[in-house]
This record gives sequence, C-alpha cells and structure tokens, in this order.
Amino acid sequence: MPILAACQDSPVAAAPWRCYPPGPMDALPATEITALLGRGTRFEGKLFFEGRVRVDGVFKGEIKSDDTLIIGDGAEVHAEIDVATVIIRGGVVHGNVRASTSIEIHAPGKLVGNISSPSLFIERGVEFQGSCRMDAGDGTSAEVSRESTETRSSRDMTKPAGVARA
Repeated sequence: MPILAACQDSPVAAAPWRCYPPGPMDALPATEITALLGRGTRFEGKLFFEGRVRVDGVFKGEIKSDDTLIIGDGAEVHAEIDVATVIIRGGVVHGNVRASTSIEIHAPGKLVGNISSPSLFIERGVEFQGSCRMDAGDGTSAEVSRESTETRSSRDMTKPAGVARA
C-alpha cells in the first residue's frame, strides 16, 4: 500500500508531508539534518519545517520553525527568520532573526539585520550589522544596539561593543 494511501484516514491527512510510517526517521539523532537546500539551489517563498534544516544555497522569503536552522558556508539568505535555534556556519544572512532558544554565528559568517534571542554566541571574525535584543525569559531583558559591529577590525576587544540597558 502506498504511504499516502495509508495516511488518508489518519488525522494528519491534511498534512501528508507529515504522514509517514514509523521507521528510520523516528530514530534520527538530534544532530541529524532532516532537509537540505544544497549549493547551487535557489528557493523563494515560505519555509516551515520540523527537525534540522540546512541551507547551503540561496533562499529568499520567510522561515519559521520550532526547531533548528543551519546556514552553511556559501549560503545567501534574505529572509525573516523565526525559529528555535539558528546556527550560522558561514554564508550571509540579510533580515531579522528571532530565535526562542539560541543564535550562534561562526566565522566567516555575516548577518545584516536585527537579532533577538535569550542566548547569543558570536565568534571572532564574524561580521554583524544591526541591533541585538536578549530576553532572559524571566521578564528581564538587556538590549545591545550598534549601527555596525565588525569583529574583523583591529579595535581593542576589551572595550564595550555596544550599549547595554537593563
């Protein structure tokens, strides 16, 4: 029996992309990539997903999920992003990024836009232009704003990078 035929009577028949028989997908480790937009691929539109999705190509639009988005080296993303976790391993992201859990930006990544997350990691060598808002989840918040922050510059890293407000 085809998979979709088996799903017609299931409560997820309205969302057949979620209807699949139990199998290897159910046992994937938390670090496994569930979908990939590879190099040389272009996509424009809205992306909603479960699991871990990696983008190595060009994406324009909107991305939403309660899971993890990975932006690979060489990727070009122009999007409003609202996910649980964003990991930028390289590539360029233009747009506002909101992560309910954390944001990681690794060199040689570049992010142009505003970010909001309770946890933020920016590696030396990353270029970030925008503002950052960190809400702790307990009602307290801190905000750091800067017109342009570029950690590749030779500025003294002991000086504050922005303005913090409690």
